[in-house]
Order: sequence, then C-alpha cells, then structure tokens
Amino acid sequence: MRISSWIRQHLAALRALLVLTAITGIIYPVAVFAVAQVPGLHDKANGSLITVDGKTVGSKLIGQSFTDKDGNALVQYFQSRPSAAGANGYDPTATAASNLGPESIVDTLDADPANVKLSLLSTVCARSKAIGDREGVDGARPFCTEDGVGAVLSVIGPRSAKGEVDHPVQVVSVNEACPVAPFIAMYKGVKVECAKPGADYSAGLIVPIFGDAPIDTPVPTDAITASGSGLDPHISPRYADIQVARIAKARNISEDQVRALVDANKSGRALGFLGEPTVNVVQLNIALDQRYPFKG
Repeated sequence: MRISSWIRQHLAALRALLVLTAITGIIYPVAVFAVAQVPGLHDKANGSLITVDGKTVGSKLIGQSFTDKDGNALVQYFQSRPSAAGANGYDPTATAASNLGPESIVDTLDADPANVKLSLLSTVCARSKAIGDREGVDGARPFCTEDGVGAVLSVIGPRSAKGEVDHPVQVVSVNEACPVAPFIAMYKGVKVECAKPGADYSAGLIVPIFGDAPIDTPVPTDAITASGSGLDPHISPRYADIQVARIAKARNISEDQVRALVDANKSGRALGFLGEPTVNVVQLNIALDQRYPFKG
C-alpha cells in the first residue's frame, strides 16, 4: 500500500471520528438536555424532586423510612413499603431486592443473635405481626405462628415410597429456638420439640403448617414485602387505609381529614388499566406536616 493511500484512509477515519464525536458526544446530549427543560418535562427530567420552603426534602420517585434511630415506626407518619436497598433501606446507590424466594422457609438459628438469619417466611410473619399490633388489626397469616415466625416442622423418620414420613420418630419446630414452647404440641402422635440453635434438621421432611389464619388478612402484601428495586415510594390504598386511625389519633385530627389527604396523593392505574392504584407515602407525609403539624 502506498503511503499516500494509507494517509488518506487514516484522515477519513479521523474525520469520521470527529464528526461522530460531535454528534453523539455534544449535539445529541445538548439536544436531549434542551428538550428535558421544556415546561412539563423539566420536573421529571431533574429527578421529580420535592422542595419545601426552598429546601429539597426528597423525590417523588424514591421512598423514605419514617422511623426513629432504632428503626421503630414514628406514629405520626404513614409507613412505607419495606426496602432491601442498603443497610437502612431506600439507598439509591444500593438498589436491590432480598433475592429470597418462596422456598425460603427455614431460619438459620444460632446462639449468637448476630448470626441468626431469618427466612423470607419468618420475615413476612414478623412484619405482619408487628403491623397488626401497631395498627390494631389482625396480623395473623397462614404458615405463621402467633409469635410471628414461620410455622415449619422438620419431620424425621423413615420415608415412604411417596417421600412422606408416616411414622415420625422426631418432630422439630425448626424456626422456634429452645427453650420456647413450639406452636403445636403434637404432630402425627409425636411430641413437637423446639429447635436447638446450630443443629441441622435438613434430614427431616420440611413441612409448613397452614394454621387457622384466614387467607385474606387485613395486612396487605405490599406492607410486608419489598419491591424489586427497594426504592418504591408507593403503598396500596389498602395499606394506607389501615394506618388512617393511628395517624388521626397521633395528630389529633379526624379520620376524614386524613383520608382526604390520602385521596389527594392517590394515583389510579396507568393508562386506566395497567397496575393497581397507589398512594405516594413521601408526598402524603409531607402534606400531613404542612396541613396538620405533629404536636406530640
């Protein structure tokens, strides 16, 4: 190849690089930024930020925790959906889910409380009981004990051809550490034992117990499970509704006044048919503070 041809090819490549850099690196970003500043798009393009008295206090798109330093719910605020994003939840730099699935039903028990790892089932049971106690509703759920852990047994004994244990020799409530009394006393004629922290009961047949709790419980699913991103600022109208009485009492206002603000911060289904109605907790709590300041 002649040197002149080599130079022409590289000059052409250089011109292409400069042109594409100008288009994709300068012109396109500037055009997108300009369009984003058009009235009607400006707010969303800048993060849907919420300002109060000139100070940014949050975003319409990112949830917040309304708890004290110990993680206890503040009685004057609506509580958000649980979050697994970051150590304290709602961390945009650590957006994530718990990655626990429906088969996560056995806790990892240990003599050291710091090493105890709750299953998804026990996490759900504990949250439902806590919400029920706080809101004055029944927090009982199927497959949960009255104390708020997963009602799961390890049934140990010879297996039948179908994999069942018809005549167990030992039955252990695997999520209830000794010396607590198990949630049921007997199973198939065998006394149920509490679980010894650190012991392995995986050799037994793992049997979740449905219990007597109704399927349709007052505590809705979004109150006890985190969203996939861990940043969802919304809750269901049903979860908001069971919190109304507590908010009204804490702020010394009527329940109708609280419900009016809930309705004002409620959104319907997208395009009228996608998803479910939601309530933005961040906006709702800000509206509460502005309209009915807490005096406790």
